[in-house]
Amino acid sequence: MSYTPHGKHLIAGSWRAGSSTFKSSPATGSSHAFSVGTVTDIDDACRAAEEAFKTYGYLPATVRAEFLNAIADEIDARADAITQIGTEETGLPEGRLIGERGRTTGQLRLFAQHILSGQHLDRRHDAALPDRKPAPRPDIHLMQRPIGPVAVFGASNFPLAFSTAGGDTAAALAAGCPVVVKGHSAHPGTGEIVADAIDAARQKLGLHPGVFSFVQGGNREVGAALVQHPMIKAVGFTGSLRGGRALFDLCAARPEPIPFFGELGSINPMFLLPHAVEARGAAIGAAWADSLVMGAGQFCTNPGVAFAIEGAGVDTLLNVATEKLRATATQTMLTDDIASAYHRGVAEALDTASAEILVRGDSGSRNAAPAFIKVSADTWRANTNLAHEVFGPFGIAVVVRGADEMLELARAFEGQLTATLHLDSEDMALAKRLLPVLERKAGRVLANGFPTGVEVCDAMVHGGPYPASTNFGATSVGTLSIRRFLRPVSYQNLPEALVAELDARA
Repeated sequence: MSYTPHGKHLIAGSWRAGSSTFKSSPATGSSHAFSVGTVTDIDDACRAAEEAFKTYGYLPATVRAEFLNAIADEIDARADAITQIGTEETGLPEGRLIGERGRTTGQLRLFAQHILSGQHLDRRHDAALPDRKPAPRPDIHLMQRPIGPVAVFGASNFPLAFSTAGGDTAAALAAGCPVVVKGHSAHPGTGEIVADAIDAARQKLGLHPGVFSFVQGGNREVGAALVQHPMIKAVGFTGSLRGGRALFDLCAARPEPIPFFGELGSINPMFLLPHAVEARGAAIGAAWADSLVMGAGQFCTNPGVAFAIEGAGVDTLLNVATEKLRATATQTMLTDDIASAYHRGVAEALDTASAEILVRGDSGSRNAAPAFIKVSADTWRANTNLAHEVFGPFGIAVVVRGADEMLELARAFEGQLTATLHLDSEDMALAKRLLPVLERKAGRVLANGFPTGVEVCDAMVHGGPYPASTNFGATSVGTLSIRRFLRPVSYQNLPEALVAELDARA
């Protein structure tokens, strides 16, 4: 099925053209014109979302679950068209888009199942104790309630799973919050067709049209207007540290500050412990290389740096990783800007004094080739830029003199999305020293694996201390993500009829 975008915004159930347009920049295929969002578009969408909340926020979970499942069905009904426009715009291979669509619909259905169980409500009840001395205790019920309209910013690197109908949107709708999405200009056609799927599901259930709106990008003023709109009560964002921090500051500066749930990037350090490296250094090196280049390294969980204690096993590991990376062909990056940033970041890292360049790929234009360097612990300390994320297939091996130095460098890290231990049973003593350090630095700690590939499930945390994300107590993946858009309310001495009303909303 072929899809030609119409380039309009979806605002409260109506497709609206703008007075000015921007052109998409696809990796392949034809460019298309898309309406540039305006402050007026944002205002209309946010006001409609507030109106929708008056009904949607009080619907039973059965209706919201039906809506989430209907969205998944409508996305699947547009599967071929989504794959076609998605591959053209992003340069991602067809198999990746198909897999990401499955993840997107899967998390919608998982969230539907989760809210039907009622676990997200965290309901608690302390029965009245009228005869308690010296003072009686009132009857108190607690449950989580939706916070109101939520703003969602589409991500560049996940045109489906972290964008229009991605995890933030699914979590907010599951919680009972209408959503206003600012589409990403890297894949505006993909965003448009998914927005159409959401609206088709809304129409099937007869929900208020303001429950979902989609405004295209093309103007930074639109993003600022969205996070500062008084009707918006929280923001979900996946993107760069610079852009996310600017929006975060705007949220905090509002007359009514609101939570900004931003995922801002990470270099996801790995700690390769000596017995594991000695026993299976070649296998670790090969797998690290595969993880580094997966999707042209355009994953927020890309394992960009590994620390290992000097020795023969490390040499074997690095030799294998180097050969695999040298044999890897260039890959198309998501946008011209992402490719340019990758080329600049790699050039700066390769110019680091005392760095041993193991792989220097020939990148150009929108393409990226792997790059790989080896540095000492002293060089790592002296060049703080090495600890900054280079978004793409770039890796750094830091060779340290011993366990104490590895621990010292681990303690110096800023917040990360993930941290990984590669260990064997003989490494357990060092692992026990590292684990308390790493759990303070990361939202997810892995053993003998690679962080690329984030499971959507109940126990997943995709977040971490700043600057990996702006709220260390939250996750943007998994059923716990729904809790970001809920707040606890205690109900004291409610009559039974009103307690029954709470049950009806559950």
